[in-house]
Amino acid sequence: MSSVRIGERTLALDRARPLLMGIVNASPESFSDGGLLPDADAQVAHGLRLVADGAAIVDVGGESGVTNRPPITAAEEIRRVTPVVERLAAAGATVSVDTWKASVAGAALGAGAALVNDPSGGHDPELADVCAENDAALVLTHTRAEPKVKAFPAYDDVVADVVAFLFQKLKAAVERGVLRERIVVDPGLDLAKTPAQSVEVLRRLEELDALARPVLLAPSRKDFVGALTGRAPTARLAGTLAAVDRGAAAGVAILRVHDVAAATDFLAVRGALCGNEESQPGLELSEDLRREPAPT
Repeated sequence: MSSVRIGERTLALDRARPLLMGIVNASPESFSDGGLLPDADAQVAHGLRLVADGAAIVDVGGESGVTNRPPITAAEEIRRVTPVVERLAAAGATVSVDTWKASVAGAALGAGAALVNDPSGGHDPELADVCAENDAALVLTHTRAEPKVKAFPAYDDVVADVVAFLFQKLKAAVERGVLRERIVVDPGLDLAKTPAQSVEVLRRLEELDALARPVLLAPSRKDFVGALTGRAPTARLAGTLAAVDRGAAAGVAILRVHDVAAATDFLAVRGALCGNEESQPGLELSEDLRREPAPT
């Protein structure tokens, strides 16, 4: 796949250099940064910073996936996300909405979003209808758990289950009118998976090529990183970048991350060292970057 259609835009895909999706949490209950962006002004400003830092897509979520509290109402989720989506889209950003509710997806698409990032594994079948009606793109995610429920099903082979599940969901979405070229798949790291199972998925990412759709990978600050490093969520950047490297090596199309600037820098250096970027024989360091300024 050389491109994916998101709204009116066609985003070019490069297996050697994934696109970045930056995260804007409009949910005070978020597991890693809840409450740090207390209002729409702060959330929009953060989204625009993410674009400036290199995000091709900004993903706005109004409800955290944390399982220690019940779902919020669709009306509350709409109240949280639509002003942020509208202002970011008006500023020229390509905006997605992270939701599993069809009514929230419809409101966000009406406000200017072009992509629905459904983390629920298609819990609400009408969400695909909303995407089809609005010519919107759709992320299909693997999970065997109900929304807002922590569950660890037994898998004979977790990666085989991911591929089979996403084949089924892809077929169902196309049957409901979503254009195949607008569909992205996500293996759902940490969603109904133990840390060990998420690691297994990462080791075998290339098997998702069988789906013949762009892959979105969301490793940022996840439990498996914390389990491997013993770090709390906001201290998981180094571990996240290791997973970013694995995703880039496997040819994923989109990486969903909190720390866009760091991921941009990582991919730039990785690309140069792996020979994926054009050679720069005249590469030099600007004098103003040679050393830190003296304290005043």
